[in-house]
Amino acid sequence: MKRLHTSRASQISKVEGSESAISIEKLSKLYFIGQNRAKGDGLRHVVEKALRSPFAWLQSKWKEKPAEDVEFWALKGVSIEIKKGEVVGIIGRNGAGKSTLLKILSRITLPTEGKVSIDGRIASLLEVGTGFHPELTGRENVFLNGAILGMPRAEILRKFDEIVEFSEIGQFLDTPVKHYSSGMYVRLAFAVAAHLDPDILICDEVLAVGDAAFQKKCLAKIKGFAESGKTVLFVSHNPETVRSLCPRSIWLKDGHVQKDGSTEEVLDGYLDSVARGTSFSWENADYGLSIPKVILRNSDGEDTSRFYPGEDLVVDVFYEAKQRIEKPILAIGVLGVSGSCFTSNMLLDGNSPGYIEGVGKISCTFKSIPLLPQNYTVKLVIRASTVTDLIVPYEEVGSFTVVGDLAEYGFTGDYLQYASRSTPVMVPYEWSLPDGRIIPVALNRVETPSPQ
Repeated sequence: MKRLHTSRASQISKVEGSESAISIEKLSKLYFIGQNRAKGDGLRHVVEKALRSPFAWLQSKWKEKPAEDVEFWALKGVSIEIKKGEVVGIIGRNGAGKSTLLKILSRITLPTEGKVSIDGRIASLLEVGTGFHPELTGRENVFLNGAILGMPRAEILRKFDEIVEFSEIGQFLDTPVKHYSSGMYVRLAFAVAAHLDPDILICDEVLAVGDAAFQKKCLAKIKGFAESGKTVLFVSHNPETVRSLCPRSIWLKDGHVQKDGSTEEVLDGYLDSVARGTSFSWENADYGLSIPKVILRNSDGEDTSRFYPGEDLVVDVFYEAKQRIEKPILAIGVLGVSGSCFTSNMLLDGNSPGYIEGVGKISCTFKSIPLLPQNYTVKLVIRASTVTDLIVPYEEVGSFTVVGDLAEYGFTGDYLQYASRSTPVMVPYEWSLPDGRIIPVALNRVETPSPQ
């Protein structure tokens, strides 16, 4: 098998005085899955594997068969330019190459091909507890992790009290971190990285761990970085967090840049792709029931993942019951990014079928969905007549996007941009104003008068 040879010493370089904080040119990263190794991994990875299991590692070298290697390009030909002071979101499905990109930028691993130029000091928070030693206390790990990130001891001493205060784990500071919860880990790790005062901050799903209050605190810190002219790269699977933090986003797909632009446009494309790619099937052998598919349809009966406010949303649940199931109870929920929007529930309305048997379909039509343009998921649960027994647990069966210009529905003003972050459900209401006006508000399309 042909191996790739490159001059790696010049692949990741620091360039001072540039308008760009990060410049990436035709970046590629090759892994060999069969041998569980990557072309270009640093000395750290080799030493770590050897120390963890020296005999197994040596044995794998003796028995190595290059012909059995399977190539996997985690990144292929990625070119990105990030200006100083930009806050950029990196989105994409698991395995798209997001973490690989950030590890290369953080010098944890080396690229196989391409070039990266960086202007500024980088702080990376890629994994919970990265750089922590489990046997050392929190206090000792602050100094260890700070040194790994490039902070001189004098700087750590000067900022130590601020780091501890931000982490909110002062009472556990002298406890070995092996006893910390994942939330405590991330508090301390983020606190150290945040006080490095970097020019470039790289965060990979750091807010996936921790309570809501601490997540809000971290977001405020990141926004503070951005407002002070720092550069931020932020990876998250939460579209609303990316939307609120990052004016620009990059969508990675299968190791390539699928789309690079404004966060609204990139998220729309990404979430629409996710919705179209969603498929669901379920089988319960105990009840002899299988759900081969669930389909979403609009008012015109078309299979789709894009709807407009006020359209009907039809959810078709196809089933095959190999044995008779008495009085199954279905419930279908529609959820937005902030939680449940509305449901249909046979347990509450009492409209369970007498039984199901053979091949068939049960449909639910949500009439004139009162949803703002956002992204939504559909979930399904099927219970036995006993109510307590689940035939199909509460599972995501589909997703869709509501699109449309709210101006077409009579909404005006400078703040329509916030509709994507508003409470998603809008029921009709009316304002009674001091001047005597009564103004109704609803998601009804405004008819445009035809020209005479």
